[in-house]
Amino acid sequence: MKDFDYTTYGELIADEYDEFFSEYDPASIDLLAELAGGGPALELGIGTGRIALPLHERGIPIQGIDTSEAMVAKMKAKPGGAAIEVLMDSFADFKLEQHFKLIYVVFNTFFALLTQEEQVSCFKRVREHLLDDGVFLIEAFVPDVKRFIDHQTVRIATQTQTSSRLNVSQHDPVTQNITSQNIILSPEGTRIYPVKLRYAWPSELDLMAQLAGLSLRHRWGSWSKDAFTRESKRHVSVYGR
Repeated sequence: MKDFDYTTYGELIADEYDEFFSEYDPASIDLLAELAGGGPALELGIGTGRIALPLHERGIPIQGIDTSEAMVAKMKAKPGGAAIEVLMDSFADFKLEQHFKLIYVVFNTFFALLTQEEQVSCFKRVREHLLDDGVFLIEAFVPDVKRFIDHQTVRIATQTQTSSRLNVSQHDPVTQNITSQNIILSPEGTRIYPVKLRYAWPSELDLMAQLAGLSLRHRWGSWSKDAFTRESKRHVSVYGR
């Protein structure tokens, strides 16, 4: 995908993001608040504040990092959003003065870092910013390369009487990159939103953590702490010193 970088996705989809992805599992807020204790917490890829704002309402002091001015502007316009400080930077390589009880990245956003080197760098930066008893939480999908035929797939994400949202993807198993287009078809016309990610297996994330001086504390198959099994489609992984 030519000219795609880490700012592209957020800048293009900001106006539609909350329409597509406004829902979240309430158990996610419970678990994050539990791990944060009294805080402070840091969200990598804070976006429009879908997770950060409910945590803020719980009284958790929270900051964010993001690369999309448009996404962050959406959050700042929401009740409570203006109170959340956001560093505009890549979370592959960031520097803050504060240390955190909880650093977290959810909804596959860790995979927005498009190389293994960037992902390892993120783990290292996270460790530098954790309190001694702090933890790093990642929530992401478990890769399933079987869904690709000839390294590509077309799927219907949502469909109503008036519109369809399709996901068209190509898979590069060498780089572990997936290049996609979210395509919205409606009477108003066609809208296209590009996405690119670099997936990592849970065991690969564990090795990245070890390289950064962290180790796996917990891995669950859901926000409700269900067991992680070979049938799990997603994982919630928690790392600490």
